[in-house]
Amino acid sequence: MSEQQLKVINIIGGGSAGWMAAIYLNRYFNRDRKNYTIRVIESPDIGIIGVGEATVHSIRFFFAAMGLDETELMAETNATLKSGILFRNWMKPTEGKVHEYFHPFDQQQPGGSIDISSAWFIASRGGRERYDQGVSVNAHLIDAGVCPKTISSAPYQAITPYGYHLDATLLARFLRRKAVEAGVLHVPATVSDVQVNGETVLSVDTDQGRFSGDFFVDCSGFRGLVIEKLRRENWSSFAESLPCDRAVAIQRDLPAGQAPNSYTVATALSNGWAWQIDLVNRQGCGYVYDSSRQAPEDAERELRQFLEDESRVLKCTHLEMKVGCRKEFWIGNCVAVGLAGGFIEPLESTGLHMVHLGVGLLATHLAGSEEGGVPQPLRDSYNEKMLGFYQDLKQFIVLHYCLSDRDDTDFWRAAAATVDGCPWLKSRLAIWKHKICEYQDFAGSFASIFTDTNYRYVLYGMQHCPQLTFEISGAESASIFARFRALVDRALSGCMEHSAYLQMVHAAEKGGSVHV
Repeated sequence: MSEQQLKVINIIGGGSAGWMAAIYLNRYFNRDRKNYTIRVIESPDIGIIGVGEATVHSIRFFFAAMGLDETELMAETNATLKSGILFRNWMKPTEGKVHEYFHPFDQQQPGGSIDISSAWFIASRGGRERYDQGVSVNAHLIDAGVCPKTISSAPYQAITPYGYHLDATLLARFLRRKAVEAGVLHVPATVSDVQVNGETVLSVDTDQGRFSGDFFVDCSGFRGLVIEKLRRENWSSFAESLPCDRAVAIQRDLPAGQAPNSYTVATALSNGWAWQIDLVNRQGCGYVYDSSRQAPEDAERELRQFLEDESRVLKCTHLEMKVGCRKEFWIGNCVAVGLAGGFIEPLESTGLHMVHLGVGLLATHLAGSEEGGVPQPLRDSYNEKMLGFYQDLKQFIVLHYCLSDRDDTDFWRAAAATVDGCPWLKSRLAIWKHKICEYQDFAGSFASIFTDTNYRYVLYGMQHCPQLTFEISGAESASIFARFRALVDRALSGCMEHSAYLQMVHAAEKGGSVHV
């Protein structure tokens, strides 16, 4: 790097987004020699939202690439493992039984002339098992109370993919400590103003003085302190397709006698859905709802009634959510990351994943900067990709709603129409009634993590199934599912009970026994 190129990167805001950005950019640019001064300006007066406590499985790749010790990470964030999401009550009950399906992080496809999903439909196995139980090893692991880890699993490795449930506030503190140890500057200060010249940020004013820099990463949450100063008419709302814009979150003791689950539970309520996420020391719960149909006090009452038992409530918080994303994430010398860039309701636990995408792309695009700054084609490339990622995620979340047959409230009666704001998805749903959902259906899309495998779990869990008319021999069908059953049996024989794995991890880090 020449002396004329970018030298100082200011990250405005801490939290998970700010410190993920800091640790990633520092490792990318300063690993062998220092090319940038990276500074995080974090207000000590503004708390972390701290309710995004579940992840997708790809976050492991971020933590591993940053050189973070998995055992230390889990111990310091009170983490458990996550094998997927159990959805309940998203359709009408069948024969008095609550609707339920599992979206796991895996799909096993034993080799042969036909994939296991097609074979499952042709064999009419829906009468004896859920789709996920017929094709997913993880579905059987959660039923048995075991996790994907074996006693000899290497860090960030297991027999099937997994994510985490973790304390978001503790994660931010952990990342902050690691980033500072690696040379990132931490400035506890509250931003009061942003100095700009056209669409270039010059500096930020704080209660600790003025800080100038060459590049600014806005991680200030929904407020978008820096990006909003550059351009105000820069937000694309998703409210028409995703009307849930509020949440009430409760932290409580784990229900008595219950070991932490290795999966998230997402239960549909009257005007949205409730999450339940188990950490080793407590349970995080919340209700994401449409504020045009339900008042905050009524939402809190419904959540408490849903939770039923007498577990001690530790904290209750009401949140407003700005659902959508920036039309341009990168303007001039500023990029908005995390909530400042966009937000999709947390139904599939994608918050940290979108931060990971944002900072990873930022690093590769910023690496192409010139003496006069970053060329416009690079900014255009970044904006195109990030907008595509958010639009792709939007339609995957809409998929969960638009297939519901519930008609017990105005919210659910309107759910089918949410697909009207997603033309690509609407056209594919018509196709997928007649053929299997497959990888080629996503050609040219911006799919960043959810592909045909994930779509199948939701489509078939919500009973949007193809009508396949060909047949295969009974012998071939039996062979496919026998091989799958063998995979399940091997996994069950080698994997640890989730509670035993947590006991081992947390006790090892804390130097003694722990109760989970």
